[in-house]
Amino acid sequence: MKDKRILYVSSEVIPYLPETEISSMSFEAPRMVNSNGGQIRIFMPRYGNINERRHQLHEVIRLSGMNLVINDLDMPLIIKVASIPKERMQVYFIDNEDYFKRKATYADENGNFFEDNDERAIFFAKGVIETVKKLNWSPDIIHVHGWLASFLPLYLKTYYSNEPLFENSKIVTSVYNHGFEGTLNKELIQKIKFDGIDDEQVEHLATPDYFSVMKSAVDHSDAVIIGSNDLSSQFQTYLKKLEKPVLKYHNMEEFSQAYLDFYQSKVLD
Repeated sequence: MKDKRILYVSSEVIPYLPETEISSMSFEAPRMVNSNGGQIRIFMPRYGNINERRHQLHEVIRLSGMNLVINDLDMPLIIKVASIPKERMQVYFIDNEDYFKRKATYADENGNFFEDNDERAIFFAKGVIETVKKLNWSPDIIHVHGWLASFLPLYLKTYYSNEPLFENSKIVTSVYNHGFEGTLNKELIQKIKFDGIDDEQVEHLATPDYFSVMKSAVDHSDAVIIGSNDLSSQFQTYLKKLEKPVLKYHNMEEFSQAYLDFYQSKVLD
């Protein structure tokens, strides 16, 4: 992986959020690439329950200040950065007062899913892409983890399809069982179509449940990694029909070589 550039886009990363399959792999995979001579960048949302003082987050003025249009509204983009202790890895945080100031990740204290989680996911996807453009950092691989990051493949393959920085980038999506109950806002399709994305690209999001949201990410990716050992039968059936590389599940103790081989022989070739 020497000098290969890998962009990790995740809804959760330790040590900033509690340990889950997603947050753990979103830390261990970049660390593994880093130790094998690759270059990495990590992006995640700046949820309000992340302790900025303890983790020493600070705003990057030269990257902030842009407005992203979400469903015909101008939403200011703020970029913060922090370094993971004892690792030579920086994490970039996508922030916005309206979407991410609340002291929770996906739901309120009563467990109610935030009504604007769909817009938060769109904002996150566009925010990552626009920030990477400002950094002028062209990734060889973009590896997506978690449903809140799942619109990134869709936007890269449609809205940003003519962006030269990503012309040769390959998208990998990891699929986990760590999803959500119910659906995102039923107006999701209209909000995505506002960006000029065709009906056929989003028709399966008419009922935006976890499977449909992740199916969108998988359909717009170049390769897939199974991130959970107990993936639902619905996902297993769908992934078996894919005509693109799919890496089976590997646990934390054995993933390193499997991911390296998959990146090099299946994704980059």
